[in-house]
Amino acid sequence: MIIVTQGVKLTSTCPVCGGVLIRDVGQFIARGQLRWGIEGRCRTCPNAWCETGVGAAPEEISQALLAEHGPARLRLATKEAPLVPVLRALRETCHLSLGEARLMAADLGGGGLTGTSVEMAHLAEGLRKRSVATEPVPPPA
Repeated sequence: MIIVTQGVKLTSTCPVCGGVLIRDVGQFIARGQLRWGIEGRCRTCPNAWCETGVGAAPEEISQALLAEHGPARLRLATKEAPLVPVLRALRETCHLSLGEARLMAADLGGGGLTGTSVEMAHLAEGLRKRSVATEPVPPPA
């Protein structure tokens, strides 16, 4: 089992005491599911918490990961990939309607889809389970 994880530390002002709040935010794959988490703690007061979720990460986490690590891009390994397994994989992995899956499949077969490296690894695994080969798209030079 391959473990994929990505994280970043963010700082902000503690809403309780005004001190420095450190937040570890991240995204990972566990038991085949895309997951996210936030752990926060204040350096000055006892303010601390942990929050996790399943599925797409909140926008704040996605944007922090993309800003720190850059985007990952994934596309179909061949333009001749059969559409039905691609659509099934996209619907299962991303919980999409048929129309949404068709739009995503068109992007995947063209220039590729962009997201965090964890999101693209999760998508690649869902497609692999349906025997659909993908490849990462290298960043522009």
